[in-house]
Amino acid sequence: MSASPSPPKSFHLSPEIHAYLVEHSSPIDPVLRELAEQTRSLGPIAMMQVAPEQGHFLTLLARLLGARRAVEVGTFTGYSAICLARGLREDGRLLCCDVSEEWTAIAKRYFERAGVADRIDLVIAPAAETLAALPREPHLDLSFIDADKTGYERYYEELLPRTRPGGIIAVDNVLWMGRVVDPSDQSEATCAIRAFNRKVASDDRVDCVMLPISDGLTLLRRRE
Repeated sequence: MSASPSPPKSFHLSPEIHAYLVEHSSPIDPVLRELAEQTRSLGPIAMMQVAPEQGHFLTLLARLLGARRAVEVGTFTGYSAICLARGLREDGRLLCCDVSEEWTAIAKRYFERAGVADRIDLVIAPAAETLAALPREPHLDLSFIDADKTGYERYYEELLPRTRPGGIIAVDNVLWMGRVVDPSDQSEATCAIRAFNRKVASDDRVDCVMLPISDGLTLLRRRE
């Protein structure tokens, strides 16, 4: 049984079960495996990278939606962006929003190696500003939020009116390694995730489901 190339984030699964589910999903190609290994060499910050099963899920989700226009908020070293871009239609475009030149320099090298650089637009600037500058009409098929937790609500409110009916906003880390149910944790990030989770669960503009994929992934479908 081959080991996962990424740090463990599915805290609710045993290492054996997690390894089993990775082994019994589509193979991880050499480019993504090498990117994961390089990211892991960065140290504890490597936990910001999505898990391999989540990457597969993002590719599949983009393909199921027939997505042409997608947005990623929080790109880091590029694993999830490559997965999203690979799932887009041939004429698709992915807008990546990040503030780090350092980490996205790694991402850009692997965008080229993965053959998706021509469909990715990377903007280094505060994501809220980048999103606010997008056309207001509904045109996005798929968005993925995986950035600073205190910004989740703002990113969501910028993306939702720009999402077509039936389009999806996927939000990462909604279980926050279990800290969302730890009443002793009153940190700013944890409180922000709890508040975001409550908000979207009761938002009548969307259909909402929280899935135990990796560190928790919420899917929000804009209603017709």
